[in-house]
Amino acid sequence: MMFHDPMAVAQDKMTRVCLFLEQHQLPPTPLNYHVAYTYVGKSIPQLNQVIDRALVKNEKIDSVYLEHLYFEHLNPGHKQETAMLKSVDTVITSLSNQADRSERNVAQFAEQISQCVHSLDEHNIQKTKRALFELNQHTASLLEEHRQFKTELGKAKALHQKTLRQLNELRKQHMIDPHTGLYKRHYLNQQTQLWINQEKALCAIAIHVENLDDFTQHYGETVGEVVLNKVAKQIHKYVKDSGLPGRTGNNEFTVLLADLEPETANIIAEKVRNGVEKLKFVSSKNAINLPTIKLSLGIAKHQATQDFNGLAKQASYAAHKAVSLGQSCYISD
Repeated sequence: MMFHDPMAVAQDKMTRVCLFLEQHQLPPTPLNYHVAYTYVGKSIPQLNQVIDRALVKNEKIDSVYLEHLYFEHLNPGHKQETAMLKSVDTVITSLSNQADRSERNVAQFAEQISQCVHSLDEHNIQKTKRALFELNQHTASLLEEHRQFKTELGKAKALHQKTLRQLNELRKQHMIDPHTGLYKRHYLNQQTQLWINQEKALCAIAIHVENLDDFTQHYGETVGEVVLNKVAKQIHKYVKDSGLPGRTGNNEFTVLLADLEPETANIIAEKVRNGVEKLKFVSSKNAINLPTIKLSLGIAKHQATQDFNGLAKQASYAAHKAVSLGQSCYISD
């Protein structure tokens, strides 16, 4: 995170950043600060357009949403990781195959020379044998050099595997929400675009934990985190084989489904609701049973002009409508 504003300008921006964070009740984390500072500085027009549009529509701005904006607009490097890894993999594989072919060719050549040395019996045999003997020594030297090359190649392969593990871990950090183990919003956004390009039929389930704030306010943030994590595990349990579950808000989850109709999505949503309702929480201080988790669920089918944000928003509205109608789940038209 590099900024190069003069002190007076930086102080003015810092004041506006603090006001922005306070207005939206956002913690002053480095990532939130980075996005907010970039926004008030208007250095990335696309970022400002997205935030301004969200503000006009009165949409909720939380840490999960800012993290999504960070990966979409401020950290484009992660999009190049897969291409970079594929390129490195191709080079290593090609180099290995070439080395194997070269070793076989040189070994075959050395065998031919060895046979030639033992079969010569013409004029000036001693001189010819001596020349061929020297050639044989050069071949042996070449084979030793090649052996050393293979050793170095082995080290390169080991380094490649280490780099692969590091990139996979980094990719996991980009993709997975550390608090719930579910996908981050920006990954669902990318996957939606991929499935749209593949002309897949999409729908989404929005899952809101309606009383999460009550748990946090009455029993503390730790209990709130436990509740959120337990709900996330139930969501993963029931949708891992049929869709992509992700955290899209402080108390909101979205499940992205491909090639499934809303009616089938409703069955999955009911399984999630039933699983969450079975969860029981007991206070470790006084053994009192804590309240039951309340969920609202909404389902929306992808429309031709929608991206992930539009689809998730439609599903979220459906979840709010489920609450207003007194239903456990509502399917958007």
